Amino acid sequence: MKISSRSIVLWVGVVFMVVFCLAPALWQVLTSFKTNAAISALPTIYFPSFSDLTWDHYTSLGAGFWRYVFNSALVSLLSTLLCLGLGAPAAYTLARIKLPGESLILGGILIVSLFPYVLLFLGLLEIVKFVGLGNNYLALIVPYSAINLPLTILVLRSFFQQLPRDLEDSAKMDGYSTVQMLLKIMIPLTIPALVTTGILAFIFAWNEFIFALTFVTRDAMKTIPVAVAQIGGSSVYEIPYGPIAAATVVGTLPLLVLVLFFQRRIVQGITAGAVKG
Repeated sequence: MKISSRSIVLWVGVVFMVVFCLAPALWQVLTSFKTNAAISALPTIYFPSFSDLTWDHYTSLGAGFWRYVFNSALVSLLSTLLCLGLGAPAAYTLARIKLPGESLILGGILIVSLFPYVLLFLGLLEIVKFVGLGNNYLALIVPYSAINLPLTILVLRSFFQQLPRDLEDSAKMDGYSTVQMLLKIMIPLTIPALVTTGILAFIFAWNEFIFALTFVTRDAMKTIPVAVAQIGGSSVYEIPYGPIAAATVVGTLPLLVLVLFFQRRIVQGITAGAVKG
């Protein structure tokens, strides 16, 4: 069987890209299992023996670390649901109803979606202090939802625009109200887009650090990024590479499982968006 040079170059490129993308993650996983002596050894131990491996870094996290995982999951899930719940009707309205100043509205949404959210920090801090939402999950859920809402509206609007109006005309003839038509017909048809934007919103909320560090100071309510930062600053004389690597692995696994579970929907959403765009 003759293999063309083009196929060889293609597979070499694929292998190189896979190794290039996965190497940092694999190194982090390996570090989480290596002993402190193996981590600090010179020259670097790339292929440790069984004696160089340990579970101690994971056990050192303690059962309390799962509380941080729960906090991140709760905040990320609720903010994502709130973002989709508000974004889908808004996107449908902008896609189907001719509003006065529609171009200005869309331009404002686009500008807000491109605005660096970190610049909102001081203003949001004053609002949180004034309303008294400090050490409250809402202090994170509401800002996360608001930050992800413009992107959600823009993405879902493009999907709603591509759906044939005949579906809505048929639904109206069958007696569907606008809300029923949106919930029973339009939204089910845009599930790939909902999943794709929902995953993006969830990942942002899961990884956000500045707001979580400032708005929530109670230890029992902190999220994973803040908990990992605390591990890194727990010692003045050394950097606990092993526990930090173990914490990041534990904190990344839920995202990995989530993406793998919705992989087909994500691919459908990206493919449909590319074709329609």
